[in-house]
Amino acid sequence: MPASILCGGGTETTLTPNANPHRPVLLAEVVGSLQPKPGNTLVDATLGAGGHAEALLEQLGEDGLLIGIDRDRSALDIAAERLRKFGSRFTPIHGAHEDLIDLLRDQGTFAVDGILADLGVSSMQLDSAERGFSFRFDGPLDMRMDRSHGITAAELLETVSMDDLTRDLRVYGEEKLARRIARAIVRHRETHPIRTTMELANLVTEVAGPRARQYRIHPATRTFQALRIRVNGEIEGIEKFITDAVSMLRIGGRIAVISFHSLEDRAVKLAMRALANRCTCPRDLPLCACGRENFLKVITGRPRTPLDEEVHTNPRARSAKLRIGERIG
Repeated sequence: MPASILCGGGTETTLTPNANPHRPVLLAEVVGSLQPKPGNTLVDATLGAGGHAEALLEQLGEDGLLIGIDRDRSALDIAAERLRKFGSRFTPIHGAHEDLIDLLRDQGTFAVDGILADLGVSSMQLDSAERGFSFRFDGPLDMRMDRSHGITAAELLETVSMDDLTRDLRVYGEEKLARRIARAIVRHRETHPIRTTMELANLVTEVAGPRARQYRIHPATRTFQALRIRVNGEIEGIEKFITDAVSMLRIGGRIAVISFHSLEDRAVKLAMRALANRCTCPRDLPLCACGRENFLKVITGRPRTPLDEEVHTNPRARSAKLRIGERIG
């Protein structure tokens, strides 16, 4: 059934489920939180397959504009085809969301009404064996979201020190067996570099041993997550992106960020909180005297999460968390 949501101004809008198998998560919540109005300019900073962008464009009217950014050229091409029906109202840009300001200014855009970022790896990437994101398929251990530059996960594992790899697995993957896995990888590469997803998954499973049967998830899940985050620098860029994004918003404009694991969500929360609590003046002071006025109002004290119905139809949404902020100064 179509989902009804309340957009800006209290008008009810019906979102028709898309037949595309790559379903955008928290779709109604995203559209409702960004409150798109006819004539607005919005940015989808992690365009993916274009599902969120399509729903937003349907609310922007003939004078509205949506700029879609993605570092993955394959995803950008798919989204551009999907959104071709909107003509010049949609502008695709190849690039990383961390470079938001430069990418927008190159297009002659200096202020927008709303910005969305879905920080998760897309189902298109997970379902493609050649991308190397998942151990469900045997393929090259790549993991780069932008295959035009940067080192692959396989290349990283050939050179990274055991101490650095242990830290990455522990911090980015929250892996309890981080040291043992890192030691096994370093020993293994002395005779045979790890080049494929199955090689890595099998090695981690071997290290986990009988414990693997106690895991609620595959024993290689956390290792793959940690390497993906390290290869793409996912956590390091969050604070910069949110700060830059808020600086590009018009007063009253909103930013919506979807994350999929605790490290991302914490980084998003802290970045938004920092912009919402810049002022150090006493609360009873009528005007800011410290010169550090607050830029953001945090709309979500706690992140919004999917309803059970969405999780049932789209299991990928299970761990999604949406945080929203509004530019105030």
